[in-house]
Amino acid sequence: MALTAIAIKSAKGRHKPYKLTDGDGLYLAVMPNGSRYWRMNYRFLGKQKTLSFGVWPDTGLADARAQRDAARKLLARDEDPGERIKLDRIAATVAAANSFQAIAEEWLAKAERENRSAVTMKKLRWLTTFLNGSIGKRPIASISAQELLVVLRKMESKGRYETAKRLRSTCSQIFRYAIATARADRDVAADLRGALIAPQPVHRPAITDPKGVGGLLRAIEVFEGHANTKVALRLLPHVFVRPGELRHAEWADLDLEKAIWLIPPHKTKMRRPHAIPLSRQAIEILSSIEHDASYSPFLFPSLRSTDRPMSENTINAALRRMGFAQDEMTGHGFRATAATLLNEMGQWHPDAIERQLAHCDNNAVRRAYTRGEYWDERVRMMQHWSDHLDFLRDGAKVIKGDFQKVMVGD
Repeated sequence: MALTAIAIKSAKGRHKPYKLTDGDGLYLAVMPNGSRYWRMNYRFLGKQKTLSFGVWPDTGLADARAQRDAARKLLARDEDPGERIKLDRIAATVAAANSFQAIAEEWLAKAERENRSAVTMKKLRWLTTFLNGSIGKRPIASISAQELLVVLRKMESKGRYETAKRLRSTCSQIFRYAIATARADRDVAADLRGALIAPQPVHRPAITDPKGVGGLLRAIEVFEGHANTKVALRLLPHVFVRPGELRHAEWADLDLEKAIWLIPPHKTKMRRPHAIPLSRQAIEILSSIEHDASYSPFLFPSLRSTDRPMSENTINAALRRMGFAQDEMTGHGFRATAATLLNEMGQWHPDAIERQLAHCDNNAVRRAYTRGEYWDERVRMMQHWSDHLDFLRDGAKVIKGDFQKVMVGD
């Protein structure tokens, strides 16, 4: 007699397990504690075997019957349903290990071991998190270019074209890693080159006219914030490194006697060592820092912990306090300031300026022939630049008001 929902609900535990049969081998095993488990007995190649279909009420009567019917179809084809379930579980486990998310996690771990910066890792994790929400559980080898395009279009629909471009690039790196580790055959993200809306180049805000630069330098001189922040602000125009490189500057990276700041590869954007000739003014500013390596390895430690560098928002927040709007000047903008004015001087080789900005030549052959890195010219250029900054700073008067307003002199 077939089971009913009422009979199942009414079943109570006894001192020994017992069965409530449904038909064609399916039954409900009732345990002494009242738990109920779906089972199916069958014979294959002369052996008695049992299948488990789940626990009631998580698996209902209709679901249990559907699983029984599927098992009987396999038996009709001379297949062992128990072995088929095992194989399906193994396949699911392999698929999970080869999912986009699993491989993305492996790739992220590899990137971290390669000493990618903390900021870069944070961005990569965010990008992969967005991708995992859409295709994370899919076996990476079965993801098509069209499927990936749908994911990227979602970001484009929000007007975030640059992020969509980065998502495609990140996907491409993950697919290439999957190919290298024999989990995929091709990089479908590469097929989407040209399919996305090209983002308009965004120029970082920067003051590039000489009078404006002079006003900025004078505002820094009268800045009334934390002393260490002021030193960082004073130094940045003279070295025009990326703000992250300034934040992570350590005493061990400096050789003040030789007037060189050598930034190690793991702290640079291009993962190449970058040497900065230090002008007399830069050395003077560095010498004014009131602590050393015994206090903190960092030139500009965090106010909360000497084991960490200052916050990435410190420089920009200081500029806002001085009255420079977000669309007017940023910490990164000092690089554009230097690049613009040095090129306008017309007395420095453009490649020397590019090397000082730590821009890498995309032409590998040309890069091989510029190993000298224009060092001697860069030493002269950096001293001339600091002298020029002093000239711009001293060429006007400062009227100190609520927002440190600057008046440019005649």
